[in-house]
Amino acid sequence: MPEKYDTIGRGYNTTRKADPYLFSQLYALLNPSKNGTYVDIGCGTGNYTKQFAKKGYSFIGIDPSKKMLQRAAFDKNSVQWKIGNAENLNLPSGSIDGIIASLTLNHWSNLNTSFASLSRILKQEARIIIFTATPEQMKGYWLNHYFPKMLEDSIQQMPSLSIINKHLSTNGLMIEQTKKYEIKSDLKDLFLYAGKNNPVLYLKSKVRQGISSFSSLANAPEVEKGLKTLKADINSGKINRIIKSYEHTRGYYLFLIIKKVIL
Repeated sequence: MPEKYDTIGRGYNTTRKADPYLFSQLYALLNPSKNGTYVDIGCGTGNYTKQFAKKGYSFIGIDPSKKMLQRAAFDKNSVQWKIGNAENLNLPSGSIDGIIASLTLNHWSNLNTSFASLSRILKQEARIIIFTATPEQMKGYWLNHYFPKMLEDSIQQMPSLSIINKHLSTNGLMIEQTKKYEIKSDLKDLFLYAGKNNPVLYLKSKVRQGISSFSSLANAPEVEKGLKTLKADINSGKINRIIKSYEHTRGYYLFLIIKKVIL
């Protein structure tokens, strides 16, 4: 995984900017205190971490990619950047007031070990805010029409809510609330389904480079074929019928608000 994101990181900041709306949701749901210490797991180049730091909050950004963290630390900021992952957090027990994890849950190699690690470093009643997608939501992405194998592989990496709940309860954690996210037209963070309402985005190589599913060499033949068909359907207008056929009410991403239970 570090190697994959070392490659993706080359142009990451040009398409994966902190989105103002998503940041406002992370901020409101985390509800941080100026006296607390917080962690961003899988922080990448730290675009969201830095937004919290700009508001005066103490944050530690953790990522397995050295190149990502080098980019994160390039401009001066107050964030502490550390190599690591959810499974191995070299932080004192009970020292952290809250955690955010945006679009990284599918990269955790062992959910039980990861949640045990997060629970260990959290103070009692502290929160974890996870921004992710469920397999059920992803089956409703119209990208399945053009890139079926790529989406199938991505969906298999994504844990279901029932699996997440199982590992949370084992480690003294529980979901307090879930909040659906619909793709906004002015989205600045161009992750996998950012082009839901703007399919032309996927024709741009820089956008695809910042999305791990598209940038994987294993998907290259299907992506090339799918892009050719997508471009033709955009030109003919057929894409509008395909997009409409995939509409659903499950939301396309999800905020999980998780709390450490008092033991």
